[in-house]
Order: sequence, then structure tokens, then C-alpha cells
Amino acid sequence: MSGTSKENGGRHPLYRGVRQRRNSDKWVSEIREPRKPTRIWLGTFSTPEMAAIAYDVAALALKGTQTELNFPNSALSLPVPASMSPGDIQAAAASAAAAFGAARDAIVTANDNTGSSSVVRSNVNTSGYMDEDLIFDMPNVLMNMAEGMLLSPPRQSTFDAASDADGHTGGDDYLWNFP
Repeated sequence: MSGTSKENGGRHPLYRGVRQRRNSDKWVSEIREPRKPTRIWLGTFSTPEMAAIAYDVAALALKGTQTELNFPNSALSLPVPASMSPGDIQAAAASAAAAFGAARDAIVTANDNTGSSSVVRSNVNTSGYMDEDLIFDMPNVLMNMAEGMLLSPPRQSTFDAASDADGHTGGDDYLWNFP
């Protein structure tokens, strides 16, 4: 991995599908469609990591789960395009990159405002890895779960030991029998 991105034609030395624009600090991402000469333009991004995440979303959609990814541990948490159309792939890729960028900005802002609080430190380690829970809005999962708790629980059937032909008297026998 010697050399900078400018020396190797703008391609990022680490990330697939990412290159730096000439005379710019911006990074772009695109992917070739399988068995076609055309490419899908995924966008221009402020960091190579955002461009790499956009590439990963498109690669999963076009090439499947066996393809090599920039962030293989994030594959299950990436958005899935609504269809295989280039527009839907671009939208999903932009969404993932925007979520990553927003999380990065939130962490930078939190570090600036609090002087690197312990909460922020737990989301970013020394190698620059960001917690996917923060990126994909998992802090709001408790609020979403609370909203789900407002639903009425399913009705439980009553247990009549006298009518049980097998002689079972434990209530656990009927734990998952919903009407």
C-alpha cells in the first residue's frame, strides 16, 4: 500500500470502488454492473469511507453476499435497495453514506462540545472504527420499542386442568397457543 491516491490514478489504496477527484479533496464511488460494460455512478463524497460504504451497498445488491466488501462486518446493517434499478441502488448507497457522515459529524461535534466524553469514546476506537449502532440510529431503539409496547398483547387462552385429556396441569404447555 505504498503511494498516495494521486500517485495511483486517484484510486484509494485501501477501499474498492473509490477514487479521489483530481485537484480536489472529494472522493467518488462507482461500480461496474455485472456482465455489462456500464457503470453505476454512486456519488461524490467528502471522505473515502463514505464512498466505500456507498460501494458496499451497491456491491451487495449487484454481486451478492459473496463479494468482497470494504466493510464486511457492516454488511448486515447496510440498507437494501428497493429494486435492482440503478436509481434505487444509488438511493440506497447515498442513504448509507449520509448515515455514516451524519454519525461521524455527531461524534466530532460531541468531542468538540464535551472534550471527548466516555460515551463518544466507546463508539470510536483508536483505528477510527465507528459503532454501527450509532450510524444506523440504534440509540432510538428504546423509543421504538416503547412505541411497540403501546400495542395490546395477544389474548391468552384459559387453561382448564379438568378438561385436559393428557393430565397436564402446567400452564407452560399452552405458552405459545394464541387464538
